[in-house]
Amino acid sequence: HQSSRFTESNTRGTVKDKANFKVDEDVSALRKAIEGLGTTEKTLIEVLTQRSNAQRQLIAKAYEKASGRKLVDDLEGDTHGDFEDLLVALVTPPAIYDCQEVIRAIKGAGTTESTLTEIFASRSNRQIRALSEAYLAETGRSVIHDLQSEVSGDYGKALLILAEGKRDETTNVDTAKAKADAKALYEAGEKKWGTDEEKFIDILCHRSVPQLRQTLIEYKNISKKTLQESIESEMSGNLEKVLVAIVKCVKNAPAYLAERLFKSMKGAGTTESTLTRILVSRSEIDLLDIRAEYKKLFGCTLYSQLESEVSGSYGDALKNLCGQDD
Repeated sequence: HQSSRFTESNTRGTVKDKANFKVDEDVSALRKAIEGLGTTEKTLIEVLTQRSNAQRQLIAKAYEKASGRKLVDDLEGDTHGDFEDLLVALVTPPAIYDCQEVIRAIKGAGTTESTLTEIFASRSNRQIRALSEAYLAETGRSVIHDLQSEVSGDYGKALLILAEGKRDETTNVDTAKAKADAKALYEAGEKKWGTDEEKFIDILCHRSVPQLRQTLIEYKNISKKTLQESIESEMSGNLEKVLVAIVKCVKNAPAYLAERLFKSMKGAGTTESTLTRILVSRSEIDLLDIRAEYKKLFGCTLYSQLESEVSGSYGDALKNLCGQDD
C-alpha cells in the first residue's frame, strides 16, 4: 500500500506487491515452516520471494509480534549458507541491504572493490543517500569516512565522489557542453602523452546520465574509439573498472548488471554473493530489463542459466525471484 516509497520504480521489476496479501496467513505459514520438525524451505521460498519488500517488512513486524522472535534471527538460525544469505537479504529493507553489502565489502582481509564499484556506479542519488543514512545508523560513522581509509589513489577519488550521491540529475541535455566535455576527455586521454585521470573522474562522476549519454556520442565523433575503449587503453586496475562501469551504466544499466550476473556464473565456481545481491536488489526495479539484456547478450535466458548453475533451495529461490521469460 505504500510500497512506492520503498522502490525506485516498480514497473520493470519481477517482484510486485502481492494482490490480496494477508499478513497473518503468511506469518502462520512461516511459523509452521520454521517451528516444525525440520524447516520447510519450500514455504520460506514461496512466501518470501513472492511478496514485495514493503510486504516483507510488514510480515517481519507481525512475525515478531506473534512469536516474540525476530524473523531474521529465526531465518539465520534455521537455514545456512547462500540460502540463508538470500532470505536475510529479502527481509532487509533495500537501503539497509545496500549498506550491509558495503560494510561486507569494506571489512575482512582486503576490500572487495568490485562490489563497491557495482553498487556506487549503478545506484541513483536517492539510493546512495538512503544507503549513507543506513550506514550512519548502523555504524555510527559516515560511509565516506570509512571508505577514505579503505580506498586510495584515483580509484578512491572516483568512488568517494560517487558515494556523495550528488550526481547532477537534470534531464535536459546541453549539446554544446557535451561537445566540450568530449573534447576535454579526448585531450586528457587519447591525444595526450600520459593520461589526465582527474578530468575523466570529474566529468564521469558529476555529469547527469542523459548528459553523459550525449557526451559518449560526441566522443565517438571526435575519436576513432568509443569512450569505453579509450578508458580501457589508457587506464588500468580499479580506476579503469569503475570508470568503465559508469560508462556502461550510463549506456544501459540493466546490460551492465546482466554482464555482472553472467561473469558471476561463468568460470570456476559461482560467485553467489553477486548473484544474490543483483537479483534481490533489482527485483523491484529493473530485473525484467536485466533478463531481456541477458538473453540478448548471451543467447540464453537468465532463468535457464540459473537452472544449470545453482541448485537446491538457494537455486529454487533465485529462480523464483528471476521468473521465466514468457
